[in-house]
Amino acid sequence: MTDAKLNRAPSGRGDAGRVLAEAAEAYIEAHSAEKFSLQAMSDALFVNGSYLLRVFKARTGHTLLWYHNHVRCEKAKAMLADSERSISQVGEEVGFVSSAHFSHVFRKMAGCTPTEYRVAHRDGD
Repeated sequence: MTDAKLNRAPSGRGDAGRVLAEAAEAYIEAHSAEKFSLQAMSDALFVNGSYLLRVFKARTGHTLLWYHNHVRCEKAKAMLADSERSISQVGEEVGFVSSAHFSHVFRKMAGCTPTEYRVAHRDGD
């Protein structure tokens, strides 16, 4: 392979994938409290849903739903550490319909229950 091929600028397709993945991340961060909808996201980003799924997974190594839950759990972590809200209130505020589902997803993502997280990360207590 020649040096010219090795030092070639990235193709527009790779840049488009990066831009699309970043746009999907921004969309999820802005709409994380809403129910996940691939249709709504792909419509907002003006792309086919299947294409969006493939590009996001290829660029980030994660699914869109994983990232959606990750953003929700990160927001929940901040609330659990810094507020007196109940676990179910935190779950509702970050977009989970049931506290059981919130606890299940949180445990899967964080490696502990919301209560265990709160106890371990409580500010000043």
